[in-house]
Amino acid sequence: MKRLLQNRTVKFKIMVYNICIICVIGIIFSVTNYMTANKKTIQLAQNSVGYHVESISRYYEEVYEQMVNLVLNCAEREMFDLSSLGQLNTVEEKRKGLDYAKLAANFCAVTGYGDYITRLSIFDDSDVHISAGTALSSVDDGRRIRNSPWFDRELKKDMYSYRLDLVESPFYKEVGMAIPIICKNSGYKDSDWSALFLSPRLYLDRLKEDDNGNTMLVTTYRGERIATLREPVNLQEESGHLIDSVIRREESRGIERYRLNGEPCLVSFNKDSQSGVVVIEIMNMAVLKNDSLMLMQTVGLIFLSCVLLGISMSFLFTNAVRKPIDRLVNHVGRIAKGDFSQEESLESQDEIGLIGKAVNSMSSQIEQLMDKRLEDEKEKSSLEIRMLQAQINPHFLYNTLDSIKWIAVIQKNSGIVKAVTALSKLLKNMAKGVDQRVTLREELDFVRDYVTIEKLKYVEMFDLEIDIREETLYDARIVKLTLQPLVENAIFSGIEPGGKNGTIQISAYERDKCLCIDVRDDGIGIPEEKIPELLNHSEKLKGDQMSSIGMPNVDRRLKLIYGEVYGLSVESREGEYTQITVTIPLEY
Repeated sequence: MKRLLQNRTVKFKIMVYNICIICVIGIIFSVTNYMTANKKTIQLAQNSVGYHVESISRYYEEVYEQMVNLVLNCAEREMFDLSSLGQLNTVEEKRKGLDYAKLAANFCAVTGYGDYITRLSIFDDSDVHISAGTALSSVDDGRRIRNSPWFDRELKKDMYSYRLDLVESPFYKEVGMAIPIICKNSGYKDSDWSALFLSPRLYLDRLKEDDNGNTMLVTTYRGERIATLREPVNLQEESGHLIDSVIRREESRGIERYRLNGEPCLVSFNKDSQSGVVVIEIMNMAVLKNDSLMLMQTVGLIFLSCVLLGISMSFLFTNAVRKPIDRLVNHVGRIAKGDFSQEESLESQDEIGLIGKAVNSMSSQIEQLMDKRLEDEKEKSSLEIRMLQAQINPHFLYNTLDSIKWIAVIQKNSGIVKAVTALSKLLKNMAKGVDQRVTLREELDFVRDYVTIEKLKYVEMFDLEIDIREETLYDARIVKLTLQPLVENAIFSGIEPGGKNGTIQISAYERDKCLCIDVRDDGIGIPEEKIPELLNHSEKLKGDQMSSIGMPNVDRRLKLIYGEVYGLSVESREGEYTQITVTIPLEY
């Protein structure tokens, strides 16, 4: 991005920034809308399959309740007196048998599911029975039913929580499966019983009526398939695992995601606690891809619309900004060519107008600076002439001191030779400035020259001792004129006021990668209460002191050059000694 915008105009940069911002907003908006809409689509699909399964389950529950009530009506009401039929030998017995059969047929018709009732029969202990339903009747129906392996199990079931099972049809020439409901009669004899056999077609036809394109499974509580719709043959084994998983769940209903044959699916189920019938609907999530594709197309159109709108707005915005910027650029170009006149049209109340005001002010100031620069150049020329003239004086002074030194040599006056030589070195060093860094060796030579001159005045009143712990420290770098003010302070503030001979000791050593230099005198010392103030105030030096660089100035110089953790520290005991320690980084 930086390379793209490098050396580009403001107009181009504004357009790029605006388009990028619009694109980012469009992407965020589009992604958010897609995720929200996709989530709502999945939620809608979950609600749809959940409602569909619940609707079918309610239908099956109604059928179950009517079938159970039908069997109970036949078993508990004393309207079928099978003992009065005998062996159906007389006309009266046959007529009554026909009437009972019509009554049973009417019972089946009243439920509305007569076409799905394979057989409704009422039996006595001698297998005399009354039957109605779609299956053909046979004299040995009772024997067939009683001899079936599931008969005793069905007869023992509680009619108020009768769980349905799927069995093979026991009737003559009836091939297929049936769902039995068997109950003991409470009428004439304890051995009488009633049986209803429901065709699984009822469940399948209901699935076909409400077919929504998804796979539907209806099973018993044992996992036996009562009816299936759109179940692929190659997925029957995996569907069986799914059925087992649903049956084992404690929840009576639910919706979950499942994978069948590697494909993500949405599974909705409902288990009837009374009948034990389980309804399962499987929706392949792939059917939602079409909705997702349409949603992505819509989101894409929204994104493109945002980009086009952003580009259009960028053009309009940059055109509105371009004109004042062009005027500003042209004015700056004129300033670069030397035209410092002001342009009032640049000044307005917006941000560009503020820049225009600043540019006009800058051009005015530049013009004033140019005029001042001309005056300064003239003054500089004058100063250079005066400086050349001033250089003659120190040169003349050095030559005069050199002449005096040679006269003293000729006259063999060693004291004057030493004093003149030391004074010449001092003047030369001080003329070079005080911020230059020199070696410790050079700084100590400068101190010795200074002491040589001061000893002429005080007639050997003090001695100077120098102790350098390591030879390599002589090459350490130190700011020039750091030690001379400290030695000067030791002479005039320590030894001289005491009125007796004294000693000044200079010791240098290394500590924690720092160069430490102690300047110690055995003079009058400093009162303890004055030590904290010693480095905080500029001291007034005596008129005969050669340097105006006092201890506070030395401390400030060191802190400015090396940092606040470095500088001077003072230790003193009144009447005994004063020691000033210089701490700076060890540098070579």
